[in-house]
Amino acid sequence: MPAANASASPYPAAMRTAVPLRHAYRLLNHGPTTLVSTAAGGRRNVMAAAWVMPLDFEPPKFAAVIARDTWTRELLEASGECVLHAPTSAQVDLTWAVGSSSGRDGDKFARLGIATEPAQHVAAPLVAGCAAWLECRVLPDRPRQDEHDLFVLECLAAWADDALFADGAWRFAAGGPRTIHHGHGGRFFLTGDPVAARRGPD
Repeated sequence: MPAANASASPYPAAMRTAVPLRHAYRLLNHGPTTLVSTAAGGRRNVMAAAWVMPLDFEPPKFAAVIARDTWTRELLEASGECVLHAPTSAQVDLTWAVGSSSGRDGDKFARLGIATEPAQHVAAPLVAGCAAWLECRVLPDRPRQDEHDLFVLECLAAWADDALFADGAWRFAAGGPRTIHHGHGGRFFLTGDPVAARRGPD
């Protein structure tokens, strides 16, 4: 499989800035495809996940479906923590590559040349070049995890590319990077332009 370096972007480098936890849900509320990184016992991994969504505001919580036969699931259960990422349109190849190979076959970061940065609260690495990063810990719920592969995560810290997210909202410029949404078979869609609804009577 060809390399999918996270830093190989035609766009300027991101300035990662902290997002208030009360706004963390806004980073994934529009339903983008995510990356999930994990680390435990000296091993690390990253996978793509389509079924990740906000659950609560304060403290911010997210739900993520992680299949039981994945290496990410094993590391997540061992460590109790992870990082959720919103990759950009410059990372479509990277997203497809990490979502279509297993970390059991070797370190994806090394094999695919993925640039990383250290997280602040968890051992899992931050994938460089993303639009957003959310450091999370697992809120234990074994019955739900076993029956539905569903993990509830509390967000400990949230970050965003300040060129794309500012004042609590996404701001995608024409022709610039955007978050992505996976349809099927490696076909992705880009997040579209915002449309404001007219306010009716209260």
